[in-house]
Amino acid sequence: MLVSIVVPAYNEAETIAETLEKVHRLSVEKEILVVDDGSTDGTSGAVRALTGELKEVVLIELEENRGKGYAIRLALERVKGDVVVIQDADAEYDPAEILGLLQPIVRGEADVVYGSRNLRDNPRSYGRYYYGGRFLSWLINVLYGSRLTDEATGYKLFRTGVLRGVSLTRDGFGFCPEVTCKLLRKGVRIVEMPIGYAPRSIEEGKKIRWSDGLEAIGIIVGTRLRLRRH
Repeated sequence: MLVSIVVPAYNEAETIAETLEKVHRLSVEKEILVVDDGSTDGTSGAVRALTGELKEVVLIELEENRGKGYAIRLALERVKGDVVVIQDADAEYDPAEILGLLQPIVRGEADVVYGSRNLRDNPRSYGRYYYGGRFLSWLINVLYGSRLTDEATGYKLFRTGVLRGVSLTRDGFGFCPEVTCKLLRKGVRIVEMPIGYAPRSIEEGKKIRWSDGLEAIGIIVGTRLRLRRH
């Protein structure tokens, strides 16, 4: 099984090298696609400095910031693996978790796996992020009949064909609610597994904002209404 690890990155020069080195150490056949989403802090330079050592790394550079969703869609056009893993470029998620998250797919028990921060006792960042994420999960569960605990998790793993079968349009952080709702709408079961989490502060580079939460609510409700009309 070839695993395609997609790393969207925007101004992550301080953490990208550590993240890629940890991904490189994973004992799985893999390719690593880094999408530098218009960074201005030298993120691409930090990646290029590693490409001689980490042969499986492919760097895709964008001239302007387009958003996480756009970066993932762009990488998806080039992935060669059987499974796609979304790996944030910050230090909040430990790549060592990937091997465990892959197991339900390897065993043929799941096509999609989410790593849930809420199935393990983890530190919390800001209350508004924690409770906002729990609210979004609750809203999805009510509208789609699911039992998710962490739809906003940064760790999402998909069989490549399943992900390519979803029509994705959102450029920013709206990728998470959009892909979740559209998978559930298609009847795809999402398996959750517990993961660790080391949240960072806004000063340390956390980028998601309250407006992203409002967009997520709009996506969740709007996708459900379109399903009802159909």
